[in-house]
Amino acid sequence: MKNLSLIINAVLIVAVGALFYLHFSSKGNAKPSPARPAGVNLVRPDVPIVYINIDTLLNNYEYFKDMQDDFADKQSELEAELNTRSRQYEASAMDYQNKVQKGLVTRREAAELEQQLMGEQQSLLQLRDQMSMQLSEEEQVSNRKLINAIMEYLKEYNIDYNYQFIFSNSFGDNVLFADNQLDITNSVLQGLNEQYTSEKGK
Repeated sequence: MKNLSLIINAVLIVAVGALFYLHFSSKGNAKPSPARPAGVNLVRPDVPIVYINIDTLLNNYEYFKDMQDDFADKQSELEAELNTRSRQYEASAMDYQNKVQKGLVTRREAAELEQQLMGEQQSLLQLRDQMSMQLSEEEQVSNRKLINAIMEYLKEYNIDYNYQFIFSNSFGDNVLFADNQLDITNSVLQGLNEQYTSEKGK
């Protein structure tokens, strides 16, 4: 889940870009504003803008914590299965080697055992790849569910506030400075956790 913040940031930036375009393109053929002379302060725009610290949100969002726990459990379960199969293969390989060294099998039997071991090895590699793909797919789906839950909640949340833009902000992203007074992380986090707790209890 390392790229989750980047995924959420990308989704929010695209959404904000669309809102930005719709907001300003609806003004028709408005004349472009002249360049601001040096030393003149910018007028605060009449567009309600706030932001959410994604790192803080995810670290304290109960749904995300449960999602991580479920993913870790699934990963451990698959790793345990793979380790069991690997030990079985290693035991078979050692048994084959022991029999060949002691001359307990004919050349024909040794060739058959070797072929069988190659099949087991190939099966083990395929299982490893399948498990890796399964985990990757489940992680992607979980991330999309998480992003969707946040986006859907923000739609409901914004009915009361009518913000034009809700940016995401985390260390190293595109927002280089944001006034703390515009931070709605705690408010959104509280609502998300209350909603999740309510839905989880049903």
